[in-house]
Amino acid sequence: MLNQLRPALVLTLAFTAITGFAYPLAITGVAQALMPAEANGSLVRKNGVVIGSGLIGQNFASQRYFWPRPSATVPGPYNAGSSSGSNLGTTSIRLKDRVSLDIERLREAGVSGVVPADAGTASASGLDPHISPAFARAQVARIARARGLREADVGGLVERNAQGRLMGIIGEPRVNVLELNLALDASGN
Repeated sequence: MLNQLRPALVLTLAFTAITGFAYPLAITGVAQALMPAEANGSLVRKNGVVIGSGLIGQNFASQRYFWPRPSATVPGPYNAGSSSGSNLGTTSIRLKDRVSLDIERLREAGVSGVVPADAGTASASGLDPHISPAFARAQVARIARARGLREADVGGLVERNAQGRLMGIIGEPRVNVLELNLALDASGN
């Protein structure tokens, strides 16, 4: 039995050292050398102070800012410690009620016409930092009114901050809400 136990213990310790320590340290070192901003969480700074991450959404509720898509995390929206979708199916009454409330809130804020899908549905993680350009455009009039700006100026910010598909084919066009709101603050009012 000792002949079998000794190799098992040696292999367990060796693989623990390799996969538990050496490999993670090597990958961390490579990431820090090749892409330090991403390796450190894609932190967004304003005047040297970290105000968020380009990868995790934030809950903007003021009329003066672009709103993100709904978040299904608990106990509150955009809780990075509780990343999850709602897991409610298309026939769920709870999902229908939540989406209806979100659309009603948008209508009360002045959004008219077709409401983009991401304005009423949460992402799979509940932490998506992006909205569709259509959802951003739907909010332009509300923000222009709240800030006393021209709609054309706010709309121009949306267009300048819109990102296309990766390599022209991967993903969907999107706008990072935090970056758009920072550009909005930088524009004045």
